[in-house]
Amino acid sequence: MKPEILLVDPMMPAIEQALDATYTVHRLSAAPDRDRLIAEVAPRVRAVVTGGGTGVKPAVVDALPNLGIVAINGVGTDAVDLEHARGRGVRVTNTPGVLTDDVADLAMGLVIAASRRMAAGDRFVRAGQWPKGKLSLARKVTGKRMGILGLGRIGEAIAKRAEAFGMGIAYTNRNPRSDVAYRFIASPEDLARESDILVVAASAGPASRNMVGRAMLDALGPDGILVNVARGSVVDEPELLAALTEGRLGGAGLDVFADEPNVPEGFFALDNVVLQPHQASATVETRTAMGQLVLDNLEAFFAGRPLPTAVV
Repeated sequence: MKPEILLVDPMMPAIEQALDATYTVHRLSAAPDRDRLIAEVAPRVRAVVTGGGTGVKPAVVDALPNLGIVAINGVGTDAVDLEHARGRGVRVTNTPGVLTDDVADLAMGLVIAASRRMAAGDRFVRAGQWPKGKLSLARKVTGKRMGILGLGRIGEAIAKRAEAFGMGIAYTNRNPRSDVAYRFIASPEDLARESDILVVAASAGPASRNMVGRAMLDALGPDGILVNVARGSVVDEPELLAALTEGRLGGAGLDVFADEPNVPEGFFALDNVVLQPHQASATVETRTAMGQLVLDNLEAFFAGRPLPTAVV
């Protein structure tokens, strides 16, 4: 008998084929009645596979009496209650490392796109406006001061890319790092004040919820650019929208939002914002590598071996 698993979010076709070959897969996203599906399969499900943004609610974990592992297809763990899982004896894994480059690449892409008004320029040309006039001037990227909120794997990869643009780099973190030459600034507000471009790469959770609020946005100022490739919850979204609308912030590049996939419509009319549908890790190569880590963690769990990328 194949072990039975609950697949919350769709994955790459090749990864789903590999799952089907080894497990009996119950696809929650395809179920007409999700609660009914969970109730029907609950006693037999040993594993849940889910996306980092979706996670799994404690009520679902509690509804699966024989659940042994939650395998997250992503690096973020904020959508899974880790302490609740630990209390239930449920292991949790994620897919760190393999998505670092893609997230850092997109962060720099958003830095350039927001600073150089690339999305506005694209719309300007497509609308046939070029023969009628010129697009307003943009902001230079090379040589600017970049502040990084959270210097983990992804934050450091962003910093290394920013070095190629001759940027001065500073960061804030839970603790200063002795293995990097970048300047540590303990106060997030001070970091914003001393930055032309602020990139959010911090882990999400209660401690960082709405960390980037009015004070930080005003410190970044009317010429500043905010880029968020972390989680929407780290930024106070209404305050961000107000700062952009009122001209208190120069621009933004956003890959994540507080209530995905629902984006406040106020952003849509703004020419100083570049919007992405949470695409930072969305390349064929990286999603395949992430999926393989999910497979590796599941295989190790059912074989009784140490989990390659355990969180809990």
